Amino acid sequence: MRRYQSGDPIAIEHLVRRISPALLRYFAGSLSGRNEAEDLLQDCWIRVHRSRHTYRPSEPLMPWIFAIARHTRLDGYRRRRRLETRELLVADIPEHLQGSVPEMAHKEDDLDSLLVSLPDGQREVILMLKVSGMSLEEVARATSSTVGAVKQKAHRAYVALRRVLQEDRKNVR
Repeated sequence: MRRYQSGDPIAIEHLVRRISPALLRYFAGSLSGRNEAEDLLQDCWIRVHRSRHTYRPSEPLMPWIFAIARHTRLDGYRRRRRLETRELLVADIPEHLQGSVPEMAHKEDDLDSLLVSLPDGQREVILMLKVSGMSLEEVARATSSTVGAVKQKAHRAYVALRRVLQEDRKNVR
């Protein structure tokens, strides 16, 4: 990041290649689809570029980037909600269109389906801690909260996930 701030053109390519997979998993962990996650990733990198001068080299990079990613995801959610409120909901699909509606090709990945059951705040913390491998302190910085609050959200997420997994096991038997 220091090299990128000082104008090294190769530095941004290295950053994007190294950090994009974690950011894409973070964006894909929300209720949006793959295309929206990729759009959010691109928007996030634009925001990183525009605010690169605010990064302090003495601070860890990942919390700074994930703070930007968090705001990008929130703005994407707000944008999606605005669009959804303008759409007209149809109770039943007209008969002449029923044959053309594709069935769901395959079920979402197990992890994604588990994470969807969590509230946004808990899902966000789990994605940062377990999927992106950030520390408690880094997650706290990225979410503008305390380490204690992050621990509490993580614990509640673990309890909720455990409950869902136990219910699935009972249903399989």
